[in-house]
Amino acid sequence: MQRKTLIRAALAVAAALAMAPAAMAQTTKLTLGHGAAPGNPRHEAAVKFAELVKARTAGRIEVQVSPSAQLGDDAAMVTALRTGALDLSANSQGAVAAVVPEYAAFGMPFLFASLPQAWKVLDGALGKELADKSAEKGLIVLGYWDNGVRHMSNSKRPILKPADLQGMKMRTPPDAVTVDIMKALGAEAQQIKFAELYVALQQGVVDGQENPLMNIHASKLYEVNKFVSLTGHKYEMTPFLMSKRSWERLPEADRKALNEAAAEATALQRKLSQEADEKLVAELKAKGVRVDVADKAAFEQATAQVDDKWMATPIGPFVKKVITAARGQ
Repeated sequence: MQRKTLIRAALAVAAALAMAPAAMAQTTKLTLGHGAAPGNPRHEAAVKFAELVKARTAGRIEVQVSPSAQLGDDAAMVTALRTGALDLSANSQGAVAAVVPEYAAFGMPFLFASLPQAWKVLDGALGKELADKSAEKGLIVLGYWDNGVRHMSNSKRPILKPADLQGMKMRTPPDAVTVDIMKALGAEAQQIKFAELYVALQQGVVDGQENPLMNIHASKLYEVNKFVSLTGHKYEMTPFLMSKRSWERLPEADRKALNEAAAEATALQRKLSQEADEKLVAELKAKGVRVDVADKAAFEQATAQVDDKWMATPIGPFVKKVITAARGQ
């Protein structure tokens, strides 16, 4: 009898030990913040990333997506990433460039002839160098998402040539290269948070702004800007970043799962971004927006000085490498 009791006790202990890892395994919750509206490729890819992470980790990691600058603007989210207060962010080139200046190199005017050309450079050696510089500042690059080729909109008149921008108040993001481009074109640049842009346009604080068509459409800027000009003056990426502090807390298997999920989400985001420009011109016209194609050669000539200015800065050598890779010079 005593022997049976001992066997039962041993089996109970064994069962308890077998169940212990499952009982002890707690769900890790990560927060992903971004400034785009639902419906934007940035948000769709963020949601997809969350789904993939949950599936690949068998539910061990749950990613909560907070869109529309609910957690602050891009600059605030970069700061939060570096301190570990925020885990993940699909952020902006300009805000990250304030911490890692080399990001600005990818925003030189008329740098890339197509989106795939930009992705090729970002996915190569220069993107790796940028990721290494980011890690030194507490930011882990999970992927380079796309913020598209940027175009201009305004409430005053069609923008066909640089002279049409003279004296116009144009909103820019917190991006020094974009400010330089606007100044080179004779516009008055004003930095306004994206979350506040619609109201600023509606109230006439600024006359116009510049963004990829997917942002203009998702945030309904066309309601307050009836003139859209396809200037294609600047490419901009969306760095998909993770806090180094959050990254280092994860075991190797979970890091691998995040990287794999990020690769899939990056491919989706870029696909949606590329499709956006192709379909949105017709959609904007259907909403009563006038869409014009700008004189690209005239804009290129007017903004050539921006390259020269940035090549004379401390990040000049990196800017030159990016320009060479992009334009084959």
